[in-house]
Parts: sequence; C-alpha cells; structure tokens
Amino acid sequence: MAKADGRPARDSVWLEGKERRGGRGGQPSGLDRDRITSVSVRLLDTEGLEKFSMRRLAGELDVTAMSLYWYVDTKDDLLELALDAAFGELPLPDLQDADADWREQLRALAAEYRALLARHSWLSPLAGRYLNIGPNSLAFSRVVQRVVRRAGLPAHGVTGAISAVFQFVYGFGTIEGHFFARIADTGLSADEFHRQAMELVSEAPGSAEVFRESEDLMAARGGDTVAEMLDRDFAFALDLLIAGIEAMVARG
Repeated sequence: MAKADGRPARDSVWLEGKERRGGRGGQPSGLDRDRITSVSVRLLDTEGLEKFSMRRLAGELDVTAMSLYWYVDTKDDLLELALDAAFGELPLPDLQDADADWREQLRALAAEYRALLARHSWLSPLAGRYLNIGPNSLAFSRVVQRVVRRAGLPAHGVTGAISAVFQFVYGFGTIEGHFFARIADTGLSADEFHRQAMELVSEAPGSAEVFRESEDLMAARGGDTVAEMLDRDFAFALDLLIAGIEAMVARG
C-alpha cells in the first residue's frame, strides 16, 4: 500500500537496515549522521520546513549536496532522522517509581509534548507524514502507554484515552507553534502581536459582534500575558481529560 506521495507505507529510514548507512570508505571527512541531523534540526527551526533542502543543508555544512547521500538515501530519510532527534528532547518519567501518581506523570508528558510542538513548528506535519518508529519516538510512545495503563482503564479503553489526551496536545501545540512562527518576523512580542490582533478583531464589522459576546469569557479566562492565557487554557483542558479518564475508571 502506498501513501499519497507514492512512498510505500513500509518505506522508512528505520526499516530495512537504512539506519546503518554511512561509515563506508570514501565519504567526506568531518561528517557523520548525528552532525547532519543536528544541523538539519537547526535549519528547520530557523528557516522552516518549506525552505529546507539538501542543497541548503549542504551549504550549511560546507560540503556538496551529493556528500550527504553517503549517509541518507533521500531527503525524507533525513527528515525522519530530524523528527526522531526532536523526540529525543522529551524527558521521560521514571516508571520504576512505585509512588508516582499517573496523573502527574501524564500531565508532565503532555506538557513536554506541547512544548516540543511549539518549539519546533515543523514537527507536527512530519509526525503526521512518517511512521514515527525511531527509537526516541518509540520510547515516548511506550512510556505514554505504560502511564495510561496505570490509570486502571479496561484494556479496550487505553488507546482511546491516549488519543484523547495526545491528539488534544498535538492540536494545541501545533496551533501554538504556528502562532509563534507567525510573529517571528514581525519584530513584535507575543503580547504586542496579540494586543494588536484583538484591537483589529474588535473593530472589524464581521467579527466585532462575536468579539463582544465573548468579552466576559476572555475576562474570566484570566492571565496578563499570552503565555499565561495559553497555560491556563491548556491546564484546564488537560484536567478535563484526566477527570474523564477517572470517571471512566470509576464506571468500571
């Protein structure tokens, strides 16, 4: 079965021994997969996914584009490596701690995943494009599964609970990442950008009425900065989801 872009579903840098590529005679000195991947992550952060290319990466590394193919077969392979490297930034809880509360561990995992998505705005489209079977991605998935299992849900409900929490986090973090990417080139702070946007929305004929209807909700939301507002929304939404898991456990 092939994906929409024509790549077979099994085609991955982590399959068929591709992860062992490199180390052959004749490759350029000073290069290795870790360095190439690290620079790729940095370029993706600074220039975005659309501008990323093997030629641009080669220029940053001061080598020819063909030199990179000693280490990866395709640009897709390199993006998979960058994706998994980003997942390697996630701190994972100690599952051997018998006194740990699964709720707090789940909150910590969700918060770290949100921060990762906001920090790397290119990550969310790649997470939806590839199989996510690199070692760091698998380690994160395994920990999430084990933490949610400890909640006491029946086995048939565990994957649904994981989806409820982490698809919410994926959406929240993706939108947050887009927001910060949008203001990156404006010269404004997040608070200044938000203030200007709200002023425009409150005066525009098509949105002013809706804005007025929600003024009480925005006031009750609290928070003096964009960061505080986002944190409050995220924490409350996550509490709702955890309460839902607890309610389903209580129902037996």
